Amino acid sequence: MDEVKVVVAHSERATLQVGDVFLKIDSDQSNIDVEVEAMALAPVPTPEILWRKPPVLALARVPGMALGKLGEPSPASPAAWAAAGAAVRMLHDAPLPPWPGGNLDEITEHLDTECDWLVSSGTLPADLVKRNREVAEAALQPRKPAFIHGDLQITHVFVQDDEVTGIIDWSEASQGDALFDLASLTLGHEEQLPNLLAGYGTDVDLDAIRGWWSLRSLRAARWLVEHGFDPNSPGCEFDVLRARM
Repeated sequence: MDEVKVVVAHSERATLQVGDVFLKIDSDQSNIDVEVEAMALAPVPTPEILWRKPPVLALARVPGMALGKLGEPSPASPAAWAAAGAAVRMLHDAPLPPWPGGNLDEITEHLDTECDWLVSSGTLPADLVKRNREVAEAALQPRKPAFIHGDLQITHVFVQDDEVTGIIDWSEASQGDALFDLASLTLGHEEQLPNLLAGYGTDVDLDAIRGWWSLRSLRAARWLVEHGFDPNSPGCEFDVLRARM
């Protein structure tokens, strides 16, 4: 008999694995609505939807392994990273989804709020926050919107035999900055950026990617702490911020 494994669980959502089936339970069904529609529109491999009965979405397991895990060396080959870059480029070149993403004013306001909290709470030194807020400014520039995944963590891209077999967790897909996806995928794995870009196949603004590394880490820190995760683990968000000093 297959065991029930808890993949992730916090106050907003949970994902359970039973054999080759993943059950996603979300308190906000609009997240699941976006996930289902984004997977239907995306021109890249995505999990098969087995059934949906709110608040549960059942998905088939994607073959292969994730590109890696934050805080650990990636076991994937340079060719696998290049394949991931090519898949992400296909997504970014696809027609835009019909719903918008966050605007720069909202992102900037949230960033500044989180920076204030990081300093006032004593979570991080003020000079570290200030430096990364300066680096983040390179990401806060208007760019032509693309179809983005919106949460393209390294654990969300699966590969096998140096090919992408599936990209998971689409609830934050939207119109947005393509460089945000590239930065999210290489967060904590900066050494893999050249391999990713070899497959992506176009020049990118490296300062903006560094800006997104800082911005994502600054914005995520409080949420991670409050939901039982540790951004101060080796190779994780706080190390990403320290690398900018």
